[in-house]
Amino acid sequence: MLSFQFPERLTMELPFMNIFLCVLFLCLTCTLNPIFSLESCNFPDIFNFGDYNSNPTSSLESCDFPAIFNFGDSNSDTGGLSATSLITLPPPYGETFFHKPAGRGSDGRHIIDFIAQSFGLPFLHGYLDSLGANFSHGANFATGGASINGGLLKVNGFSFYLNIQYDEFRQFKLRSQMIREKGGIFATLMPKKEYFSNALYTFDIGQNDLFGPFLFNFSVQDVNASVPNIINDFVTNVENIYKLGGRSFWIHNAGPIGCPAYSLEIFPSGERDNVGCIKPYNEVAQYFNYMLREAVLQLRQDFPEAAFTYVDVYSVKYSLFEEPERYGFEHPLVVCCGYGGKYNFTVGVLCGDTITVNGTQIFVGSCERPAVRVIWDGAHYTDAANKFVFDQISTGAFSDPPIPLRMACHRNTSFFNDHMR
Repeated sequence: MLSFQFPERLTMELPFMNIFLCVLFLCLTCTLNPIFSLESCNFPDIFNFGDYNSNPTSSLESCDFPAIFNFGDSNSDTGGLSATSLITLPPPYGETFFHKPAGRGSDGRHIIDFIAQSFGLPFLHGYLDSLGANFSHGANFATGGASINGGLLKVNGFSFYLNIQYDEFRQFKLRSQMIREKGGIFATLMPKKEYFSNALYTFDIGQNDLFGPFLFNFSVQDVNASVPNIINDFVTNVENIYKLGGRSFWIHNAGPIGCPAYSLEIFPSGERDNVGCIKPYNEVAQYFNYMLREAVLQLRQDFPEAAFTYVDVYSVKYSLFEEPERYGFEHPLVVCCGYGGKYNFTVGVLCGDTITVNGTQIFVGSCERPAVRVIWDGAHYTDAANKFVFDQISTGAFSDPPIPLRMACHRNTSFFNDHMR
């Protein structure tokens, strides 16, 4: 079992702050001295200020991922839960990009969609969405409402928690190869055997483990106490996927769970921070993220033949609430597709519903400009916000180690051994 020590002071993560401070110190020490110039300073190669070819990552070849296998919750569900008919996502869901509902809790694409597009791969079909599915370049096991360890979060008695998603993946790997060996028209719809070891394995899960207990009156202390077990469950499933051949892992941390309108509306008395988010809930997410990062570092040591990248989506998402105008957004706390109240959101009234108010039927539709809004339906991000997050994290600026998405197949230990001597 993994054991962790809670940090004395928990702050929002800034990727590789130690490296940044080191660079700043060297630059100031060198350039403020009147007898030196920036070019005359003998910096290590990792701090090289030359052109693209002098960047340490430029010597690494881009990864040619033939497939992606994704695990997560509604933030990356591309049709799994909606295929079960337990929850429907009617118009105007999907209107911005797909121009129709597409099984996503957004007006358009999720981050996982942008990841697939960046590698020239088709959008991932949900594993549970069998009709018309093509799994030749991967599969999406993410399902709305999913958590890491199941726990309290069950929708109508079920929960596609992470261990279930792993079981689905294990069955998928076995049965897809049986179909390929059999041949016929379905063989081409399955991934090749070698794709499983060469694929990118992405994870975006954990938010429901943290927020769900608050719906059952659990305290912040109770939720924090559950985090080590949640992390252990996550690590176990990643280890199991490694045993099945996974070698490249791209792991998102939890977003600011105290910012979306469903948090603000359900818990109106929660302590707010300076941007209007519920501060204690975001601190829970930050604690989870600290523990997750420590776990990823340990995985990197335990499995040196694999590449594990920890991705700080929390900081990027929080920046949309903290400085929306800087990035071309507005009213970050106000829902685009909703109805009523301070945040254009009412508990029990869903995007796409038709409600009766004072004898008049009202369709709960989209705002006029989803492209400048952050939250789509009270819980999920807009297509524009998801694209913004992808654009930031894909560069490597919010990753540990700081390598871009296109190089996520390179083992982290060799990267540092080569470039940080």
